[in-house]
Amino acid sequence: MHTEPSVRDSHTQRPVCRLDGAKALTRRSFLGMAGTVPLAGALAKYLPAAAASRIPIAVQLYSVRRDCKQNFDAAMEQVAAMGFEGVEFAGYYSYAERASDLSKRLKALSLKAAGTHIGLETLQGDALKRTIDFHQTIGCRFLVVPGHDDFTDPDKSKALADTFNELAATLKPLGMACGYHNHTDEFKKDGDKTFWDLFAERTSQDVILQQDCGWTFAAGLDPAAYVRKYPGRTRTAHFKPTIREGETGKRAIIGQDSVDWPAVYAACASAGGTEWIVVEQETYPDGKTPMECTRESLAGLKALLK
Repeated sequence: MHTEPSVRDSHTQRPVCRLDGAKALTRRSFLGMAGTVPLAGALAKYLPAAAASRIPIAVQLYSVRRDCKQNFDAAMEQVAAMGFEGVEFAGYYSYAERASDLSKRLKALSLKAAGTHIGLETLQGDALKRTIDFHQTIGCRFLVVPGHDDFTDPDKSKALADTFNELAATLKPLGMACGYHNHTDEFKKDGDKTFWDLFAERTSQDVILQQDCGWTFAAGLDPAAYVRKYPGRTRTAHFKPTIREGETGKRAIIGQDSVDWPAVYAACASAGGTEWIVVEQETYPDGKTPMECTRESLAGLKALLK
């Protein structure tokens, strides 16, 4: 099953919004950074200590896509060594037709398949059975579409929502689910509602709203509020470091950026029904390698959750 090209296209075809300088917002700045408020205290403000660290942490392998392209096995070894508990796929490289081998590789690295980003075409027609078989073999339950042109088309968005409802009904008896991943365009409005809100209203509780909290923040909105707005729908969430425009001395690394991650995590733990936090490192500050930046963001997130 060759999904890599369509998955990569789903990322690259989206309009680019800078994660190292998002538009100015009116919500209060991040309080949990070192030197301002103790990180543990910041989390405790939102979430009882007993609830912290319950959600496992995965990495979206798009974060280290160059490493994956060069040597997929070595890239998975490195993220496993960092301490990630799972991986969310964005293509399968040499394993595209080798689900059993990939399953064995994940087991050897003590990694779980937290989900996949996959093109909608692989979830339709004759391709659907192949997609289901592949992901059942590797133990991947969550099939997430990372962008589709029809989502923000007023004439087609309702039909797209219906498609997701049908897919969700097919997948649910198999213990699987489908969902959609936002960028910034999804928060444009059709009338008095955003396309994201319309999709949420038009789809069943079984359709995952995989919020990319960094992109939501970049759109000028509060990601924690959006998790709470649709209880149980954020079964997986992307934690992508993002900096508010005009803020100096910050880096696109979790815990050093502008997003109030303790509040987002608390919303995921208390209202989102979140089963995986997925770190996505899309930019690489200070000329560091993708692996280095991904490692720093994981360390920053873990510091927030102590």
